[in-house]
Amino acid sequence: MPKMVFISPDGKTRTEVDAPVGLSVLEIAHRNKIDLEGACEGSLACSTCHVIIDPEYFGALSEATEEEEDMLDLAFGLTHTSRLGCQIIMSDDLDGLVVTLPAATRNMMVDK
Repeated sequence: MPKMVFISPDGKTRTEVDAPVGLSVLEIAHRNKIDLEGACEGSLACSTCHVIIDPEYFGALSEATEEEEDMLDLAFGLTHTSRLGCQIIMSDDLDGLVVTLPAATRNMMVDK
């Protein structure tokens, strides 16, 4: 089974987990009690599952859709390798994927 690594916002903690093919990074995080919000439950209606992809793996991902790009514009701490965890579907090609959790999230339903 593929694996992936979540890095804490401070960079001090690396958590390697099983990453079943066909699940999103958001679903994998939730299964492993990783603190990745996902307020819209993966419906592409928020940016709370924003993750920063390790540059080594960024090129292996499919391109972000226009809808994802629009939601990413709302994300806290956006980088050139930022993606939404709900839109990254695990595959064998992504075995070893490394993502860093941002220091904060911006939930437009809560943050006024």
